[in-house]
Amino acid sequence: MKRIAILGSTGSIGTQTLEVVRTQADCQVTALAAGTNVKKMEEQIREFHPLTAGMWTEEAAADLRTRVADLNVKIVAGMEGLLEIAVLPESQVLVTAIVGMIGIKPTIAAIRAGKNIALANKETLVTAGHIIMPLAEEHGVSILPVDSEHSAIFQSLFEENKSAVEKILLTASGGPFRGWKRRQLETVRPEDALKHPNWTMGPKITIDSSTLVNKGLEVMEAKWLFGVELDKIQVVIHPQSIIHSAVQYVDGAIIAQLGTPDMKLPIQYALFYPERRYMGGKRVDFFELGRLTFEKPDTETFPGLALAYKAAKAGGSMPTVYNAANEKAVALFLDHRISYLKIADIIGEAMERHHVISNPSVEEILAAERETYEYVQEGLLCK
Repeated sequence: MKRIAILGSTGSIGTQTLEVVRTQADCQVTALAAGTNVKKMEEQIREFHPLTAGMWTEEAAADLRTRVADLNVKIVAGMEGLLEIAVLPESQVLVTAIVGMIGIKPTIAAIRAGKNIALANKETLVTAGHIIMPLAEEHGVSILPVDSEHSAIFQSLFEENKSAVEKILLTASGGPFRGWKRRQLETVRPEDALKHPNWTMGPKITIDSSTLVNKGLEVMEAKWLFGVELDKIQVVIHPQSIIHSAVQYVDGAIIAQLGTPDMKLPIQYALFYPERRYMGGKRVDFFELGRLTFEKPDTETFPGLALAYKAAKAGGSMPTVYNAANEKAVALFLDHRISYLKIADIIGEAMERHHVISNPSVEEILAAERETYEYVQEGLLCK
């Protein structure tokens, strides 16, 4: 029996993880955690019967306790609740599908408790990869990527000598504005940016995909996951989203993972690795597809990707600033308070003013996040 706990169970990755669980008779949900969506959490508890469920606020947790008073489930709240779920003795795998840097502390706790991590929380490695990866090695814990691109790289590296890797080819769809120029982006609204051509994702990651910031975060994540230098990670725009990423070796061979754009595939692979299991759904039909195309990313129109490489090269606390400034800027854009093009401007401005801490602790990472949030908010109020 595969026993899993899910942080972020009511979000896009969390709900798709539960879709996978429904198809597997030997999979048990031991714990669930979410933000404030009490109604959906109640539905999940009644269907999957976890031992523990957590909400981010005490108010939401109190509401949930009332709703599920007839069930034998423990309701917890806040960071304390996430940490309790992370180390739950009854679970083997922790799915970190929660959004933001609140995922760092529970991931660290789970690793120390010997849990394997199915990682869908980019911020954990982007900001704390220098802490997470050595800790996982120390405790003999597997970090199994849930992102489609990182899962594809992981599968393409299977049983290969990493010293033979010449280049990682990290694919990107290009988002809804592929081929656009800056003047066309001046009037983009949130509802425009939320129309991704291939993938169904949450609002923040969908906006990040459109700005190429998501790909920048994935570059930083790949650096830590696979132990490669930045100059060995090349972003390739692939509009069809059929090749999910690839690895080029020193002999010129390229090994890629292909499939339809469906997040359930990498989720299932992470949960049951190294076993491959049947999964229903549409298959790639090359005759129907006709062709696959590739382009260079336009970093002048979409500077978020270039800023990510800059942040990664600076290292230390700079990736935290990149991530936090983007997180705040995206929230402001979704609230119609800034323009689309201002997102990258805010990231660049926050990075310019930051003094890098070379080897930040978790507390210093979280402090850099808070300071960046404050800087972005104060800048908005002063204009």
